[in-house]
Amino acid sequence: MNNLKKIGLTALGTAMVATSANAAALSVSGGTSIFFGGEDNSNSPNGWSMTDQIDFNASGEMDNGMTLSLYLQLDGASAAFDDRKVTIGTDMGTLTFSGHGSSGPVGAWDDLTPSANEESWGTSIGGTVDGATNAAAYDNGFIYDYTISDGLALKAAYDPSKGTDLQSSTEVGIQYTGMEGLTVTAAMGENNEAADQIDLTVFNIKYAMGPITVGYQTNESDRGTGTDEDFTAYGVSYAVSDDVSISYGASSLDYSSALEDQESSAVSVSFTAGGVAMSASHQTTDNVAGATTMDNSSYEINFSFAF
Repeated sequence: MNNLKKIGLTALGTAMVATSANAAALSVSGGTSIFFGGEDNSNSPNGWSMTDQIDFNASGEMDNGMTLSLYLQLDGASAAFDDRKVTIGTDMGTLTFSGHGSSGPVGAWDDLTPSANEESWGTSIGGTVDGATNAAAYDNGFIYDYTISDGLALKAAYDPSKGTDLQSSTEVGIQYTGMEGLTVTAAMGENNEAADQIDLTVFNIKYAMGPITVGYQTNESDRGTGTDEDFTAYGVSYAVSDDVSISYGASSLDYSSALEDQESSAVSVSFTAGGVAMSASHQTTDNVAGATTMDNSSYEINFSFAF
């Protein structure tokens, strides 16, 4: 933890003494989607909804050779900024201060099994499906990325203690892509935002051969008190063409208590044509959040547009 603090503070301090930036490059982009979803255990009269966002990006190079970029996302009916971050680029990697919307390696790599749309557990259904891991939220936190060598990258994160947090949280991970088609990802960390101080590990191996990609994921959430969770998942996707992909995935969440294993599976498909993307998933989950009385299935269809 102390080493990670030093990395973040050193890079931040260096950036603060930097002089002025040259002329900044500004860009605006955006996207929207029309969504339809439904489930067995729901009486919702209208499954239609939409998403919308406008992304503002500004970047420039400072006199000392560092780069500085700002990202702001205008999202939702409240017309308020949602995701936002400042990124400082140096010869020793990049340091991101995330106001909202970014994740450390554990959260970013919680389930990397291939899918054409949603993870096997990711479609919204009645009850609260337990996710693949229990990482801290890195709002107003630091994320560090560094390319060690070709095919080997380091990712680390530091979440300062805030509010009622017992102490700060840290994560560190590494990703290997040095062999054609193969990606191996591993990370570990802690979530001290949680009262029971969770120790976390994630591991994924994925291999692409021609149009077929297969992957396997295993995660652990070990709590200081309370119920531990072991997550495993596998997935396979097939690129029918450059524009069409289909996938199947399954996952299991095992609890250390008397809760039943949460079992999920999903079939997904995606199609892209220019700036338009269509995707769909059908998911089934037994024992939602470990409850034997809660089995459910759901579906969703997305029509996404980028501009």
